[in-house]
Amino acid sequence: MYGGFRYFQCIFATKRRRVISQSKHYGSRDRRSTMINFLTIGTILGLSAGFAPGPLLALVISETLQHDIKSGVKVAMAPIITDLPIIILTLFILEKLSNFHNILGIISLTGGFVVLFMGYESIRTKGVELNLQKTKPKSLTKGILVNALSPHPYLFWLSVGAPNMTKAMNQSIIAALAFICTFYASLVGSKILLALLVGKSKSFLVGNVYIYTMRFLGLVLCALAFVLFRDGLKLLGII
Repeated sequence: MYGGFRYFQCIFATKRRRVISQSKHYGSRDRRSTMINFLTIGTILGLSAGFAPGPLLALVISETLQHDIKSGVKVAMAPIITDLPIIILTLFILEKLSNFHNILGIISLTGGFVVLFMGYESIRTKGVELNLQKTKPKSLTKGILVNALSPHPYLFWLSVGAPNMTKAMNQSIIAALAFICTFYASLVGSKILLALLVGKSKSFLVGNVYIYTMRFLGLVLCALAFVLFRDGLKLLGII
């Protein structure tokens, strides 16, 4: 009888270890899936913002053409300096609104429209044209001023960046770091890449490679916009 008890005890222990092993396996797979998701979102948003025509990109290119590639790279680094207060402020606002699902739903829908507009602008881009004027090469200072005074970073972080950052932080601090690091690596890296390419060839920004890259990113942004629409409608209790 004792031997039979030991037999069933061993079977139970084996099954328990198997269940624990499977739960760890699925938990690890879910964590990997979540990490890949935020890495992908950060990369797409960063590349789209980095390559998209705008005041900062125009300054990156003009400084590169007027002075040198180093000047363009300095401008490209400006968001790392200017965006930290914006990120902290928007995360603080969303934290205070965390229990107001209707407001968060409206913010998510607004973010969807912002991303959809970014996608639309990317799809219809025909290149970048610049009117260059001779100026002193205070590149980093110019980049900081242009980015800090532009409404784009504030609108982006309030409606798109901070909600995604909050979702990532709800999963883990590593997921949040993955999102923000890939976003800024893609944002700054793409602008540095453009400075290098423009420094080598002034015609790059009206060439097919740039135009078709922007159109592809535009389509991806449109798909991401519908994800934000879905999240917003869920928060509003519509679906």
